[in-house]
Amino acid sequence: MSVIKTENLKFVYGAETSFEKVALSDVNIEIEHGEFVGIIGHTGSGKSTLVQLLNGLLKPTEGKIYLDGKDIWENPKKIRNVRFKVGMVFQYPEYQLFEETVYKDISFGPKNMGLSDEEIDERVHTSAEFVGLKEELLQKSPFELSGGEKRRAAIAGVIAMDPDVLILDEPTAGLDPLGRDVLLSQIQEYHNIRKNTILLVSHSMEDIARIADRILVMNHGHKVMLDTTENVFSKGSELEKMGLRVPQITKIMMLLRQNGINVDSTVLTVEQGFNEIVKYLGSN
Repeated sequence: MSVIKTENLKFVYGAETSFEKVALSDVNIEIEHGEFVGIIGHTGSGKSTLVQLLNGLLKPTEGKIYLDGKDIWENPKKIRNVRFKVGMVFQYPEYQLFEETVYKDISFGPKNMGLSDEEIDERVHTSAEFVGLKEELLQKSPFELSGGEKRRAAIAGVIAMDPDVLILDEPTAGLDPLGRDVLLSQIQEYHNIRKNTILLVSHSMEDIARIADRILVMNHGHKVMLDTTENVFSKGSELEKMGLRVPQITKIMMLLRQNGINVDSTVLTVEQGFNEIVKYLGSN
């Protein structure tokens, strides 16, 4: 059984008003337990609307969303419980920090889950460790932290709820290249250890190529593709028509192959590209 499934999902902003806008239409997807799925699409493609629907922050205009086989809106009074199971990290999550200390901020979710003080303490320290937040920072005000530390503290607050599904909406936005690489590595390590399902929304094709098992491509509110990372990025011309692109290294390898250089054009990372070129040079 899939962890998340949608049936004919539709969402309309400002329904039956002069400002009506269809954000999603007829979206049918299935996400399996333990998958790492990247979500890509141009601005306005419906990515953020979709993940807010999956988290129960928005209610579908039409269609169903199933979490472990159960309609999440079957009992609207219990929708809060869905948000504990499907954790959501918004873009620029550090703007959501509000408590006196980092410790209190991270513990906010577990407290609302009704956990004991011992369980809360364990989750705070475990989640802080997952995101690389040093112990001595936990008693500081979140507003004393650097930008990258604030980002990690906010993500730790969601991880502390131990969600079955973790949704990250542009988690590396605004970070420098080193900060982005470190955060992505920590997210990947968390996934490897926790074995939960992660949905990563990103404009960076390189980030998606590096860590996603499958990619969901959204365009004008519709699901266009949901396939393996390799298969999606092999369709460069289709992606370009939607205002998207393949990772730069993949584009370079495609051009090399078009010019008669016998290399694998489906590589997704710089490391893979380097190894492929070394392999080619060694055989000539």
